[in-house]
Formats: sequence, structure tokens, C-alpha cells
Amino acid sequence: MMPLGMASVGDTNIIRKITGKDEVRQHLAELGFVVGEQITVVSEIGGNMILSVKDSRIALDKTMAMRIMV
Repeated sequence: MMPLGMASVGDTNIIRKITGKDEVRQHLAELGFVVGEQITVVSEIGGNMILSVKDSRIALDKTMAMRIMV
């Protein structure tokens, strides 16, 4: 397992675990970041990661991405 923030552009991973406070995990779940979901790193721009999850593209800052374990 590694934090999503360390994944390279083009990598496709499965979410294994989400760490952090309940409200952080809830917020990520509402965006579609749930355990077992497939996620792809589309690009990385200025400390933000553009991620593809559930047919959506979502920008997430690196600190949030570090809470998602893949």
C-alpha cells in the first residue's frame, strides 16, 4: 500500500483504505473515493492531482491525496 499522492500520472490503482477524520473520509466518499473503487491519475498540476474515478474527473490537492491508500 502507498498513498495516492505518490502515484505517477497514468497509474491506475484500486483504493484500499482512506485515512483521516470522519468528515474528511465522508467528503472523499461523496466525491466517489471509496474502498474498492478504481482510480486513475490523469495529471498533476501545481500540487493538485487530476483523478479519474467513477467516470468523473476530480481535482484533489496533494494533502488529500496522501490520505487515500492504494
